[in-house]
Amino acid sequence: MHHRQKAAPVPMERAVPESQPTTSDETVVAGGTVVLKCQVEDPDDSSLQWSNPAQQTLYFGEKRALRDNRIQLVKSTPNELAISISNVVLADEGEYTCSIFTMPVRTTKALVTVLGIPQNPQIFGYELPIRETETAQLICRSSGSKPAAQLRWKKGNKELQGRPSEVTEDSNGKTFTVTSRIEFTVTKEDNDVEVTCTVDHESLQNSERSTSQKLQVHFKPTATIEPDPPYPREGEELRLQCEAQGNPIPQEFLWTKEGSDVPLHLNTNRVLTLPFLNKSDSGTYICMATSTMGSVVVRYNLDINDFSQLPTPHVHSTPAPSSGPSQSTTHVTMATASFFSPVTVQDASPMSSSSGTYHALVGGVVAVIVFLLLILLIVLAHYLIRHKGTYLTHEAKGSDDAPDADTAIINAEGGQASGDDKKEYFI
Repeated sequence: MHHRQKAAPVPMERAVPESQPTTSDETVVAGGTVVLKCQVEDPDDSSLQWSNPAQQTLYFGEKRALRDNRIQLVKSTPNELAISISNVVLADEGEYTCSIFTMPVRTTKALVTVLGIPQNPQIFGYELPIRETETAQLICRSSGSKPAAQLRWKKGNKELQGRPSEVTEDSNGKTFTVTSRIEFTVTKEDNDVEVTCTVDHESLQNSERSTSQKLQVHFKPTATIEPDPPYPREGEELRLQCEAQGNPIPQEFLWTKEGSDVPLHLNTNRVLTLPFLNKSDSGTYICMATSTMGSVVVRYNLDINDFSQLPTPHVHSTPAPSSGPSQSTTHVTMATASFFSPVTVQDASPMSSSSGTYHALVGGVVAVIVFLLLILLIVLAHYLIRHKGTYLTHEAKGSDDAPDADTAIINAEGGQASGDDKKEYFI
């Protein structure tokens, strides 16, 4: 029995696997330019090809296949095919295919993402003006972003936290509209402050788009009374100016004197003039400044005393009478002699401590000198009076001791004195 020996099998040569083309995903801003590169290590004498998401051939090797001037050839070699697409639009987004027609066909895909640039934000819902303590409600909206943008708020330099943004799809089905709302209570410090809405998006490439709305806040007026000159003297002219602030600025001023029912002024003139100061002008002068937001009352106390007295400034504040929430009162108190030192609640007295000390020292020295002169005059007068009385007394006594002629004749006739005695007497 013969056994047929089997021939040893001849080993077959294993096929070396061919490499796949390589590409990369790209992101481009709408309106920009994107470059697509495809590379392969072993082209196997075949050409590379680029196709769009609709599977339309764009380039086969260096040959243009689609008539679109936006698409241009960048580089074509057996190992690489690169093309560019300019003025990219949202419709250009999708998967692009790179192929090399060997057996089998080798392909790879590159995803092109197109970013939609958000439009400039717009602010709605603000009505001019707004009163202090009221609530401002603002809306910010931006369309055309892809993906959806982010909105943020600022008031001046301070960040504000708004409600969560609302995102809706635009009619083109590709971009989005973002809406943000914010509420806050306004104060008078918010007047002329800008509220800014800013849109953040990766397509803006570290830049930002924003819009601002300047707030106009109406608030109650405040006032002070400023004397001119600041240190008037009796007999001089005094001008009292009612300085008012507010929004809107008060345009109506009522001047009265406390205790008098007759207004001094009622017009748009904020200045009250006292042409010649005297003691009858002493009293409290009241200015009421009025705007559409209400009224404010400020008082100025004028006290004209003797020139020998020194001014004594006083500072005090008195609540306004219960005349409603729209009225406030400020006091300016002044006690003076020959000049004034006005003090308001808002402002310190214009007379400094050094100036007051100086005037007090001068006044004290003058008073001492006058007192010493008065004492000197009294002592001198007393001395002269006493000296004159002593002189008259001595004169009277001397006349009484001298003998008169009648007495001498009587003595001679009566024989009461001898001839020697008579001679001795006259001597």
